[in-house]
Amino acid sequence: MKIGIVCYPTYGGSGVVATELGKALAEKGHKVHFITYSQPTRLDFFNENLFYHEVDIKPYPLFQYPPYEIALASKMVDVVKHENIDLLHVHYAVPHASAAYMAREILKSSGIDVPFITTLHGTDITIVGKDASLEPVVTFSINQSDGITAVSEDLKKDTYDHFNVTKEIRVIPNFIDLNRFKKQKKDHFKKAICPNGEKLIVHTSNFRKVKRVDDVVKVFNKIRETVPSKLLLVGDGPERTRIEDLCRDSCNLNDVRFLGKLEAVEEVLSVSDLFIMPSEKESFGLAALEAMACEVPVISTNVGGLPELNLDGVTGFLCDIGDIECMAEKAIHILDKDNLATFKKAALDRAKTFDLESILPMYETFYTETVETFKVALEAKQPIKQ
Repeated sequence: MKIGIVCYPTYGGSGVVATELGKALAEKGHKVHFITYSQPTRLDFFNENLFYHEVDIKPYPLFQYPPYEIALASKMVDVVKHENIDLLHVHYAVPHASAAYMAREILKSSGIDVPFITTLHGTDITIVGKDASLEPVVTFSINQSDGITAVSEDLKKDTYDHFNVTKEIRVIPNFIDLNRFKKQKKDHFKKAICPNGEKLIVHTSNFRKVKRVDDVVKVFNKIRETVPSKLLLVGDGPERTRIEDLCRDSCNLNDVRFLGKLEAVEEVLSVSDLFIMPSEKESFGLAALEAMACEVPVISTNVGGLPELNLDGVTGFLCDIGDIECMAEKAIHILDKDNLATFKKAALDRAKTFDLESILPMYETFYTETVETFKVALEAKQPIKQ
């Protein structure tokens, strides 16, 4: 099958999932064409079935903001026409679903019919899509999709609760490539950071307010009162400066390291003992899954799709938003020498259920079903020949 994938090319979860999905599809023999404004971060290897098409956004004095949605729709039309695309798969509703709808309608005028699938990832529904200025377009575009998927049952429910979506939403969870995300021998790295056998705690995110990175620091300060520990903060974003100031005021800076954005985050996770995710909202929790695949138990909040991933008392623990005492208490329990190995094994076992090899066929099946249903609907509309 020839598939056009539209996504954001940055470090965000939706872009990572879309890119890894495209790479896996290409390995299975599908022709995969990425359409976005820059090369996706993880599109970092050559495969004869992978193609990249850059959206060209022309500056023009009349526009205060470049019309990306129009440029994207035009590029989708161009790629479908010249590459004979069978299906468009857009990740993140805003503005990709509306651009796909526009492209599909434009293509009809040329006698080309192509379906599109929209995958909902989280903030496109829980934050951005709920904005009153965008909600009507988001709702319309989702309902115009020929197929809809969501990354968790919680996100599916949230979509139905807050939008007038009339179509079925298929839940296909996020996945992990266990060939990449696995525990590696990095003892020298662990020794350099924790020379006296301290426990290593890690957090990765895009440092937005919703991630509550300050809670990570507060929990860490309580943990190290009982358990000698070090903290690694991976990522970057608008909250980083504030978190750095917080660490200067409340931590021994020798115990905290800011690593910025890392492509090979699995190398850090491989030497870590505990992952903390205190977010206000997570539709799935991909960063937590990556940690679990590297045998790292998780302390997380009990929001969104996290309870579907992090099994309370098994792979880690769930706590209420902002409950620092709970998170610290449960973290100390996990880090106890009599408990840590059990939690590490359970985390890996849970991660294996989200292996890419298990999830990829779900997408392939949904692609086939969507294309076939689309064709049947088209044939039903054809005038009866006399």
